[in-house]
Amino acid sequence: MSSRSVPTSGGGRLRGAWETARTLIYAVLIALVVRTFFFEPFNIPSGSMKPTLLVGDYLFVSKYAYGYSKHSFPLSLGPFDGRIFGGEPERGDVAVFKLPRDNSTDYIKRIVGLPGDRLQMRNGVLHINGTAVTDERDGTFSDEDLANQNIPVVRETLPNGVTFDTLDMLPNGSLDSTREFVVPEGHVFAMGDNRDNSLDSRTTNVGMIPMENLIGRAEILFFSTDGSASLWEVWRWPMAIRWSRLFTVIH
Repeated sequence: MSSRSVPTSGGGRLRGAWETARTLIYAVLIALVVRTFFFEPFNIPSGSMKPTLLVGDYLFVSKYAYGYSKHSFPLSLGPFDGRIFGGEPERGDVAVFKLPRDNSTDYIKRIVGLPGDRLQMRNGVLHINGTAVTDERDGTFSDEDLANQNIPVVRETLPNGVTFDTLDMLPNGSLDSTREFVVPEGHVFAMGDNRDNSLDSRTTNVGMIPMENLIGRAEILFFSTDGSASLWEVWRWPMAIRWSRLFTVIH
């Protein structure tokens, strides 16, 4: 017995196209929900958080860590002001926030001051509420952007016990000694770990950060590249990836 092919009707093709479109719409909606309420990916374009974060790092930020504001939504189009389900950040958190000056540029820094804190840099040493933060030399850092110059690393320990490395590129840098800052209610004070090469709360360009501007807490690195391979240079990708940094927790 011979078999005959059954022609596909125009209605069948339309149903197939609609099923494909519906699947894509569901995928986009799920991605938007995850990005808005759970995790959002970010990449690091500058060296202000060295040695903790390097240019070319890609990380996930937990959106639920500090609750939600209008800035949690794409293009900051949230339907409300203030924060809901909010939790205060802790000293030592690495956080992404919207720059208060324009409420649109994403910045990432380490939170070192909470509401009511008094902060001051004195000869390169951070003081919180009149007490110097514990710091000690912890080797050197070779900066791939500065011809592998060996830069002193200083390990700091905040009052709550959080420990992390900072860079001391200039012993007498312009931000090594500042006036005393008092963090107002509803704000935090943030600094880059690369202390001499960071626009942060010590400068008028950034200043105090409203809680509402916090987007989330940096949690884990999922990818990192040193930039030595272009997108089309597939054969060089394995050498450009910083394998040791993949899937490391951010402290």
